Order: sequence, then structure tokens, then C-alpha cells
Amino acid sequence: MFMNLVVVESPTKAKTLTRFLGKDYVVEATMGHLKDLPKTKLNVDIENNFEPCYSEIPGKEKQINIIKREARGAKTIYLATDPDREGEAISSHVKEIVGNGKTKRIVFHEITREAIETALKNPREVDTNLVSAQIARRVLDRLVGYKLSPLLWKKVRRGLSAGRVQSVTVRLIVEREREIESFKPVEYWEICLELQTIKDPRRQLTVQLVKIGDKKAEIHDSETAEKLIADLNESTYVVSRVDTKEVKKNPYPPFTTSTMTQSAARLFGWSSKKTMSVAQKLYEKGHITYHRTDSVNLADSALGAVRNLIVQDYGDPYLPDKPRFYKRQSKLAQEAHEAIRPTNVSVKSVDEDKYSLGAVKLYELIWKRFVACQMTASVYDQTTIDVGATKNKKTGTVNYLLRVGGQSMKFNGWRVIFGGKDPNETEVDLPSVKVEEPLELIKIVPSQKFTTPQARYNEASLIKTLEKLGIGRPSTYAPTISTIQMRGYVEKNDGKFSPTSVGLAVNDFLVVNFPIELEYAFTAKMEDNLDSVAKGNLEWRGMMHDFWEPFSKKLKDVEEKSARVKIATEKVGRACPECKQGELVIRSGRFGKFISCSRFPECKYTEKLVNKAGMKCPDCKNGDVIVKKTKKGRKFFGCSRYPGCKWASWQIPKTQS
Repeated sequence: MFMNLVVVESPTKAKTLTRFLGKDYVVEATMGHLKDLPKTKLNVDIENNFEPCYSEIPGKEKQINIIKREARGAKTIYLATDPDREGEAISSHVKEIVGNGKTKRIVFHEITREAIETALKNPREVDTNLVSAQIARRVLDRLVGYKLSPLLWKKVRRGLSAGRVQSVTVRLIVEREREIESFKPVEYWEICLELQTIKDPRRQLTVQLVKIGDKKAEIHDSETAEKLIADLNESTYVVSRVDTKEVKKNPYPPFTTSTMTQSAARLFGWSSKKTMSVAQKLYEKGHITYHRTDSVNLADSALGAVRNLIVQDYGDPYLPDKPRFYKRQSKLAQEAHEAIRPTNVSVKSVDEDKYSLGAVKLYELIWKRFVACQMTASVYDQTTIDVGATKNKKTGTVNYLLRVGGQSMKFNGWRVIFGGKDPNETEVDLPSVKVEEPLELIKIVPSQKFTTPQARYNEASLIKTLEKLGIGRPSTYAPTISTIQMRGYVEKNDGKFSPTSVGLAVNDFLVVNFPIELEYAFTAKMEDNLDSVAKGNLEWRGMMHDFWEPFSKKLKDVEEKSARVKIATEKVGRACPECKQGELVIRSGRFGKFISCSRFPECKYTEKLVNKAGMKCPDCKNGDVIVKKTKKGRKFFGCSRYPGCKWASWQIPKTQS
């Protein structure tokens, strides 16, 4: 009997599809890509119009043989890989392996019975434009990586590598670090006053000085602050304006890859890699739609289902007259998908017994975001009170303007999903006052402050910046951020990224010698070109010629003329115990920081770098508390006497300082 063969990427996805397909279907998994550019050499024939030299990946023989065997007896072979460029490329390679005759491409954005049945009724051919876009990205990344990396070996240090997107991402982190280092704090003062009504001293409000005469209140030294405080102590106070208006706050759009990873980083402290891994499992199990997307579109069927749920669970006041439609804010142009949402909105949580706690948390976050995006706005009363301070009673001149604003929620709307209130918003209940009502000074509260630099990037802010600049795509954020950490170019401490000495050296070399290729706009333009290839508006080989000709000339020029770069080292303050001539310095390697001799490579002495926290072990009292890292790079605290003492903690002990 002839069967139908369905080919997907992962065993989990295969099991989920098997539940929905009948006995006439066999589902097999490729376990990822079956073909790729071998790592041993460039494997791009530049002279032959950039022809990529793909071959079957070592270790995939078992999957390939299984698919070939099942294909021989199959009536139809359905290529059901993911609905993006990588998925299209895998389908293309499966088609090459099994032959053209019986293959059909089917696409679905959620693994549900309805979606699969619809896909089977609407098969198509493999999209050669999407395949070309994947080939173009692969060839482009191979050319940049395999040509720049040997140059870094010669000019900076052996074992280093460069990448088209990763190097630009490192540049962002380096430039932010240098902004922080060069930042000069500027002193400023805020002056607040506590006032009360004369008729009822219980009615109090705290106002801030916002204007001095007709000019904005800008106070930069204590002398000016003291003069103002003296004036305000002698002033009389009258309410000059009370403005109350209704404000509506609309819900956020449903999740895209970028906003999902940002929210998980902010709320759970997750890396983008972890978020995408958990989302992958939820997608393959059929719980959420495809998780690599920059679209905020929602299917009509999903809108109908969520609107029914809102009425049933929350009531008519929470349902808008019409469904909400959102416009994509990013300039990315990846092929159209749906936003990330639950496949069945009536399922509010996944089973904790079957899934990890992480999967439960992420699913609930996706569910809440989806339901909230189709609810009515939250409504607030927003009040602003202006108070005039008059020093000269005879002329009645208003010398100073003071202001306070507050809001109170009238209707929670979509915020009911998140417990009613935003934890980042503070409700300020202001007393009822009238214009021209006199007030009495209780006390003046001056605060000396200093401007601060922009914060270092964290996972959320880095992804947001990459998306804003048009660098990378939904499928590349997580691997890019993981790669630059794995290669020792940046490190993450307390959730913030900072460059290592190796990252600084590599970045400076590349920015000086390849200023065009390291430009944010240039990288974004290359991404736009890849999108144009995916749409069939640009021929990828011509795009490659336009890139390669100036780049190859620059490579040759830099190799001949650029000077070798030294990686900065930090001195430990001890002489090398082995050669007695060099000093011990801290270096960065592939596996983190270590101590070595300054005369390397003449002297090869090394030792471990122990990062002490400055306190004794709270358990054994003898060892030092030291900073360690797990295999995944997460920081924790342990005892220096390990394994003699097994004390360990994610947090530094607070009992000692």
C-alpha cells in the first residue's frame, strides 16, 4: 500500500503532526539541515559566479537513508519544514535527495489539525526565491567569516573570528562602553515643596519647581539652590491651574520574536537563547504559532476566538466594538507570518507535569499578551496642578511655577489580564483644590543630583537596538548574542554586556580597517537586499558581485599595510614564577580570563584567575567566597576550598561586607 510521507525538521514536531494525520501518513524528521557548506574550507567558488559547494552533513547519513527509503514507497512526499528561509532551504535539499517527481511543499504557521488540513489542501512548489535568499545569506556570511578571520589571526591573535552581524553587534557594545567611560557627570538640583491647604491641613500635596520666571528651572550648583530656597521660604502660594482630563492607554501589540525575547529578558531575566529554545518546544508541541516572526498580523479565526473568550470571561465592557489591528513598527521585511499567539486561546496554561516551569511561564506570558491586545483601553483621570509662588506681595509678581501631576485609574480595561495595574506606574491621588486657593508651606525638600550615562546594553535593549537599526532578523538575534559571548568578545555581568579586552582589540581593528563594512547602515542595507532576494526583486549573485569586488580589494590592502594590534592586559603585580623576567598579566581566552606571563609566547606559564568577593565562606569560615561560572556562563558564588567545602549560592552573602 502506498503511503504519504511528511518531512519535518524535529522529532517533537513529527510526533505532534502524527497525532493529527491518519494511518495513510508517515512523518519523518531531518533533525535540522541535511546539507551545508563544509567547514574545512571556503566552499564558495568565487570564480564560478559564487557557486556554493553544498554537501551532505557528516552524521546525517541515518536520517537521509530513512527519508530515501520511505520516499521510494510514498505516493506523495509533503515537505512540511518551517515557514521561513531556513525551512525552505531544508525542503529544497530534501527534494534534491529524494528526486523531483512526488514532492509538494506545504506551509503552516501553527501545528493544529485545522492548519495542517488546510496546508494539505493547498500545496505549492518550493519557493526558489526564499531558497536563494538563504543561499545568499549563507554565502555572504561564509565570505565575510572565512576571509576576515584569518586576517584577525595575523593582525590580532590566533583563534579569533569575525562575522557580518556579530562584529557590528560587538561594535554597539564597545561604543556604549566608551560613552560610559568618557561621560562627565553634571550637577543639577531638584527642589520639591510640601504644601497644605489653609482650610484643611490634612489636604497635602508635593510640588516641584519647574519654572523661574518664564524660564525652565535649571539649577546646577548649591549656591543657586540656596538662593532659591531662601526666596521660596519667603513666598506665598496660590493654586494657579487645575487641569483634569481623561486619558486612555491602549494595549500593546501581540508578540513578535523581538518583543517576546525583550519581555522574557525584562520579566524573567532570560537570555534570548533560552527564550527561543522554550518557544521552539511550545511551537513543536502545537501550543503557539511560529515563533520566528516580525509580523503583528492575526488570523481572523484567532480574532473571533479571543473576542468570544473576552466576553465570556470578562464581560462586554472589556470587548471593543471591532477587532484591533496593528501595524508593524520595525522596518524589517521578513516574509509574512502571524504574530506569536496561542493556537487555542481557551487553553490558559500548559500542564506543569508535562512541561518545564519555563514553558509554563512563557506560555502564560504569550497568552496574556494575545488576549490583552484585543481588549478595551484602560482609562485614567489625569490631573495637573500648577501652583504660583509669589515673593513680592505688593506687586503680586509670580516668580516661580511649581507643578504636580497624578493619575487614578477609572477602568482597568486590558490591564485586568495583568492584575489591574502596571507595576511601573505609580498612582498619585491628589487632593481636591480650586484655582486661586491659597496654600501653606510645610517644608522645602532640595535634592542634589548628577546626570548619569546611558546604561550598558542588556538582552532586551540590545535586541531592541538591533531591530531599530535593521540589523539581523528574527532568526538571528539569539545566535548572534550567544556567539559574541562564546567567543569571548563580550561578557555579561549582572545582566549587562561589556566588551572584553579581546573584543575591544578586534572591534578597533575592524572599524579602522573596514569602516564601510562595519557601518550600521551598510549591514542594514545588506539585510534589505536579502529581503529583496526573498521577494524575487533582486538576483543574489549580482548582489554578491557588488559586495565582493570592493571587499576583496580592501582585504588585500589591509593584509599588506595594516599594523598588528596588541590586546590590552591588566597587570597582577607579581613576577612570573617560571621565567623570573616577565610580569603576570590577566588575559582573555576562549574559556574566559586567566593569568599568564607577559613574555608569552616565549614563556608559556599560566594559572587560573580566582575572582575573590572579599569575604570568607559563610559555611566553613575558612575559604574565600569566589565568583565562578556554570558551563552555560551563568555567574554564581562558591567556596575556594571546593570540593572540601561545597557551599554555593546564586547571590553574594549579605551578612558580611
